Amino acid sequence: MRETPFAELASLGEQLERTTSRLELAGLLAEFLQKLDPAEIPAGVRLTIGQVFPEWDGRALNLSWKAAMKVVGELASPTAADREAIFSEAEDTGEAVRLLLERALRQGSGQARSEPPQPPPLTILDVYRAFEEITAATGPGSRKRKEELLRGLLLRATPVEAKYIVKDVLAEMRHGVGEGIMLEAIAQAAGVKPKLVRRANMLWGDLGEVALAALTQGEAALKQATVRLFRPLKPMLAQTAEDLAEAFERYQGRVALEYKLDGARVQIHKWGDEVKIYSRQLSDVTASLPDVVEEIKTGLKANEAIVEGEAVAVDAQGRPLPFQHLMRRFRRVHDVAAMVQEIPLQLHLFDLLYVDGRDLIDTACENRWQALEEIVGTLNLVSRLIPETVEEGEGFAEEAYRAGHEGVMAKDLASSYRPGMRGKAWLKLKHVLSLDLVIVAADWGYGRRHGWLSNYHLAVRDEGTGEYLEVGKTFKGPTDEEFQEMTQRLLALERSRRGGTVFVEPRVVVEVLFNELQESSQYKSGLALRFARITRVREDKSPAETDTIQTLRQLYEKQFEYKGRRETANVKRKT
Repeated sequence: MRETPFAELASLGEQLERTTSRLELAGLLAEFLQKLDPAEIPAGVRLTIGQVFPEWDGRALNLSWKAAMKVVGELASPTAADREAIFSEAEDTGEAVRLLLERALRQGSGQARSEPPQPPPLTILDVYRAFEEITAATGPGSRKRKEELLRGLLLRATPVEAKYIVKDVLAEMRHGVGEGIMLEAIAQAAGVKPKLVRRANMLWGDLGEVALAALTQGEAALKQATVRLFRPLKPMLAQTAEDLAEAFERYQGRVALEYKLDGARVQIHKWGDEVKIYSRQLSDVTASLPDVVEEIKTGLKANEAIVEGEAVAVDAQGRPLPFQHLMRRFRRVHDVAAMVQEIPLQLHLFDLLYVDGRDLIDTACENRWQALEEIVGTLNLVSRLIPETVEEGEGFAEEAYRAGHEGVMAKDLASSYRPGMRGKAWLKLKHVLSLDLVIVAADWGYGRRHGWLSNYHLAVRDEGTGEYLEVGKTFKGPTDEEFQEMTQRLLALERSRRGGTVFVEPRVVVEVLFNELQESSQYKSGLALRFARITRVREDKSPAETDTIQTLRQLYEKQFEYKGRRETANVKRKT
């Protein structure tokens, strides 16, 4: 077997960066895939898109940006001025790594003085095996071992190869190729129908495995793709709707409304007494939720099943707690039993994807719900209504808000389940709040937003001191043109810089929508906005007319008219 040099994958990455046509991108990828040996296909596909392991795979490199830059710094030994200049010039971290190492080679500095690099040349499988070793390094001394393995890779890499190794480490390829284009390329390379490739990927959740099956076994293997227990499916996603009338019109009146709970979405797989719980990001969170595991074991009336639901943290009266308390449960790996008592959860199921040998992915929403009702046993279903009128639906949405939830989901009763797809078969209608805030700083963007100030620090005014207190950041809302205009506007107001952040005079007022206020120890204000997005610049308002921290504190307290709160929950303010 001829092992493909990693240089070919890096060269492909450079070509992809220079290409904007979707058709041409898919063509370049297809040509590359056809040259790979079958043993290289999964690794080649994953490394090309910057996803070393499938999303459902629990393994992770656990190499931070700081750790990667430490290794690169040791190899390149740049001066502080050179480092700052290169990072200002580069569009992303990978490109900065290339420039740093090229500079070291030219100047004979650092440890990266040899050209060509240390032999033998890297292959795709060399890089992938090294990543597997990095992942396997755990326990005492593991951080040092991970850095040594990365250093060994980079010593054998050219600057361009190093660029893509670091991009894989950070999962930041930024060459315009995502899952959709890779699926097109796999279909083109294998000469199979794109819909079969897309369906297999929805069910298997591994582009590498899909590519291997398509390129070596063709359509026959893809047609056999089915749901697998303990292989989590990507969740079906929803688009945002302006109002309920939009959902009624789109679904011709055949719409189901469900409470949009302010919790964490979970996908639960059961086979006999074996139960595993996966998060929205497909991480295995079973160990953190023993109470939910037991509830499924005793309550769900099916031997084999894949169900979806929402886990909500609640107070002693059963009212939902703010989202941040729920996250403490999902992140807990020690003293889990104590946390179960401290932050109890309620599970509400809303979908059934597989039951006792039956794959329900292609079954209509209303029929999946009926099948779920048959096996739900003692478990809770999400509150649901099939309204006859928009007015009836609006009343249901108001009930959801007054019960402490985010809003409602509207679902097309005839729709099938599409893992990982954001379509219009599901629509979300959230209760949103609006504030007028001031931009006090902004961060330089990466990738497509390189050269723009595009992550805005938002602040409220303190009526007593006149100080502006940060309550969050966001890059959501503006168009590319608005980002460019705002960059020039903020640079004209610049006060100082620190790293990649530009601090500005508090002059620009923006209207910001958000869904919830939560406690924050990160900000002096003690509060942070959740799901903040900018809707417009308020040219008609001065900074003195913006909302205040006093208003935010009142809004925060008002949330608990409908939400629950822990006895120890108090807004903490930095001093």
